[in-house]
Amino acid sequence: MSWETVIGLEIHAQLKTHSKIFSGAATTFGAEPNTQACIVDLGLPGVLPVLNNHAVVLAVRFGHAIQAKISKRSVFARKNYFYPDLPKGYQISQYEQPIVGTGQVKILLNDTSNKIIRITRAHLEEDAGKSLHEDYHGLTGIDLNRAGTPLLEIVSEPDLRSPQEASAYARKIHQIVQYLDICDGNMQEGSFRMDANVSIRPLGEPKLGTRTELKNLNSFRFLEKAIQFEVQRQVDLIESGGQVLQETRLYDPNQNITRPMRTKEEDYDYRYFPDPDLLPLEFDPEFINAAVADLPELPDVRCQRLQTAYKLSEYDADLLTSNRVLADYFEEVATICKNSKLAANWVMGELTAALNRNNLEISSSLVNAQALGELLLRIHDQTISGKIAKTVFDAMWQGKGNADQIIEAQGLHQVTDSNAIAQAVDQVIASCPTQVEQFRSGKDKVLGFLVGQVMKLTKGQANPKQVNELLRNKLR
Repeated sequence: MSWETVIGLEIHAQLKTHSKIFSGAATTFGAEPNTQACIVDLGLPGVLPVLNNHAVVLAVRFGHAIQAKISKRSVFARKNYFYPDLPKGYQISQYEQPIVGTGQVKILLNDTSNKIIRITRAHLEEDAGKSLHEDYHGLTGIDLNRAGTPLLEIVSEPDLRSPQEASAYARKIHQIVQYLDICDGNMQEGSFRMDANVSIRPLGEPKLGTRTELKNLNSFRFLEKAIQFEVQRQVDLIESGGQVLQETRLYDPNQNITRPMRTKEEDYDYRYFPDPDLLPLEFDPEFINAAVADLPELPDVRCQRLQTAYKLSEYDADLLTSNRVLADYFEEVATICKNSKLAANWVMGELTAALNRNNLEISSSLVNAQALGELLLRIHDQTISGKIAKTVFDAMWQGKGNADQIIEAQGLHQVTDSNAIAQAVDQVIASCPTQVEQFRSGKDKVLGFLVGQVMKLTKGQANPKQVNELLRNKLR
C-alpha cells in the first residue's frame, strides 16, 4: 500500500525579553541553577502574575509578519498538569483566544517550487523548568531558572508531507523570528524548540491517521531524522497488523529511534479555564500600529529584492537571506566588489566552508565583509586570479593582513604581460606533443589540461583568459 505522511509542527520560540512573562525575574541564560526563579514563577500562595508588555508587543510583531489576524480580545488560561519541572501544577498559556490567529508562510522546496503552509495560531505562554539527568547517578536534578520565561508557541496546520518540508518550514519560522529580532534562535540553549505531530494515511484517504507527537527536537537535522524514523515505524506497525497509539515520544539521536514518553493528552485532560489572576487583553488599532511601526525588511521581501537588484536566482537569494546577518554581509561585499554574482559565489562557497570548518557563525567570521569585498575587488580588476584569491583568503583567515598586504608581500599579482604568458604557452606546447596532437585532432577537452600546465608553470599567476586565447591561437 502507498502511504501519505501528514505532519504538523508546534514551535516554541523564547522571546527576547529581559524579564519573565509574569514576573520581574531575569531570563539570562547560564546562571547558576535555581537563582532566577522567584515566588511568582513558582506560583506560591498569595502571589499574583503581572503580564510583561514587551512580550505582547513581540507576539503582535510576529503575527503581522505572517499576515495573521491579530485578535481584538485575547485571554490567558491555566493549563493544568504536573511534572517535576512545573511544581505549581499548572502552566499559564492561551487556549480559545490566542493573540495571533490564522496566518501563513511560504517555503521553498528542494525542486525550487513554493508551497504555502498555513499557521493555525501563535499564543503566549510561560516555559517550565528543566530536568537535569547527566550529572546525577540514578537521580534527576531540577533547575527552575527557565520557569516563567516567555514563549511564543507557533502551531501549523497539518500541511507538511515530508521530513524535508517540515525542516524547510521550521527553518522559515526560525528565519522570521530572527529577522524580527524577537528570538535569538539559539537551539543549543533551548531558545527554539520543535514538536512534530506525525501520522500516516493511505494515499488519497481524506481522514487523518492516529498521530504521535515527537517532543523537544532542537536541531533541523534531528527533526528530519526523527520524522523519517517515526513514519517508517508507523508503516511497519500498521502493515504488520498493529495500531498506532496516540502518544508522546522522544527522539534518541544516538540510536536514531523514537521511544514512548507518555500517552498523549487531549485538550480536556488539561482542564483549561481562564486564569482568574489575569485580565483579558483588548487591543486597539493604535497599540497594534505602534507595535509594527518599525518592522525590518522581512525575508520574503528581501529575497525578492536581492533577485531584482543583484540579478540572483531565487535559490541563491533564498540561501543568502536565510540569516539576517548573512544577508547584510553579502550586500556589503557586493557593494564593495561591484560584482554581485562573484560576491554570492564567495559568500556561499569559500566563506561558508571556512565558517563550517571552524564551527563559527557568520557574526564571528574571521574575515569581515569589508575585507572580503576588497579581496574580490582584486579579482574584478584582474590584480589576481580567482585561484590566487583562495590563497589570499586563507592567509586573511589566519590573520596575516588584508588582501593588498598579502598580495604585495607574497608577490601574487596576476601576470597579464602577453609576452611572458606566450613564453609559458610555447614551453607547454613543446613539452606536451601528445596532448597537442589530440587537441588538433578534435579532442577539445584536452585544452583544459594544457591550460592547467601553463597555470602550474606560472604558479597560478597567469591570466586564465589570456592563457586560453593564446593556446587556442597557437594550436590552430
